[in-house]
Amino acid sequence: MSRPLVSVYDPEQVHTEVKTKDVTLPAVFTVPIRNDVVQQVHTLMAKNARQAYGVSLKAGMQTPAQSWGTGRAVARIPRVPGGGTQRAGQGAFGNMCRGGRMFAPTKVFRKWHKKISKNMRRYAVSSALAATAIPALVMARGHRIDNVPEFPLVLSESLNQVSKTKDAKSILEKCGAMQDVDKVKDTKKTRCGAGKTRNRRFVSRKGPLVIYDVSEGLTQGFRNLPGVDLANVDNLSLLDLAPGGHLGRFCIWTQAAFEKLDSLFGTYDEVAQDKSGFSLPRSSMSNADLARIINSDEIQSVINPSKAGCDTLIPKKTNPLRNKAARLALNPHHAAVVKRAEAAKSKSAADRKKATDAKRKERAGFATRKKETFNTMIAEGDVNVW
Repeated sequence: MSRPLVSVYDPEQVHTEVKTKDVTLPAVFTVPIRNDVVQQVHTLMAKNARQAYGVSLKAGMQTPAQSWGTGRAVARIPRVPGGGTQRAGQGAFGNMCRGGRMFAPTKVFRKWHKKISKNMRRYAVSSALAATAIPALVMARGHRIDNVPEFPLVLSESLNQVSKTKDAKSILEKCGAMQDVDKVKDTKKTRCGAGKTRNRRFVSRKGPLVIYDVSEGLTQGFRNLPGVDLANVDNLSLLDLAPGGHLGRFCIWTQAAFEKLDSLFGTYDEVAQDKSGFSLPRSSMSNADLARIINSDEIQSVINPSKAGCDTLIPKKTNPLRNKAARLALNPHHAAVVKRAEAAKSKSAADRKKATDAKRKERAGFATRKKETFNTMIAEGDVNVW
């Protein structure tokens, strides 16, 4: 399977758009983009970084309160003992009481962490990587990439030796990524809520993600730029590739990291070398344009031509309870039932009286025979009637 080529640029000459070489696009960038899988895995992964919290075991229970019982025209909630103070006689312990414990006090032994299937996590990372190569998704996520020469953006290995922030800033300006960093700087603001007093006072947007293979000073050069994150290609995390569960992170690759993706995730012909048992997910359809497939010459040349003047009629739905023909189609015996009912209805009153008298005479004859049989049995001897 042939894949397109991606240009590799010199970090110092990106603005001239003069490429140093071409590399093959890794197969992981062609996997189906599953937003639902990414969001589900991201939700579970984000829960694994939570810190356990819970109220004190004694909170709301540090008083020898007892109920006053019945007969004093007050509620039977436990009350604080003593006198001479406002606290005496106040309700205690209950979650509806001032100073009482909460309902179902939180415990630190809650099930905080969530298990995630390894294959599902790798599927999500593959989808997130594929989304980083689509400019529309990157722009939809909010990144400023108007001046970026190519996607995905791959820079040569000299980027690994950038150890000064001023040099890193110069490279980002030349490759058109500094606009995204400035956006992050402008969005910095004070966090809402109590988090501002817990060592996370400011919040800001996400900027470019620099992905490298081996750092020779790269981490020191880019780490102080606002919004710029760094990641090793061997330890790619979904939390970095799709922050907030949103696809399309702006990524800047080094050449070695970009070429290593085929060995990490494999191709459609070879399984991954560094991920045991993992193979790239495939699309249900290699070409999702179904209308184009149907109208292609290959399909149209083998199908039957359309028949003129043959309109397809959809039969009208009929109610069998009201439509006689539909009912007979479902139950052919219904005709005999109707015939028998009509014959019984057509009998005259005299015929009905004659039939009734015959039934009465038959019942009377039965009673007479029953009595005669009983008398015969008595004449023959004792009869035990159980």
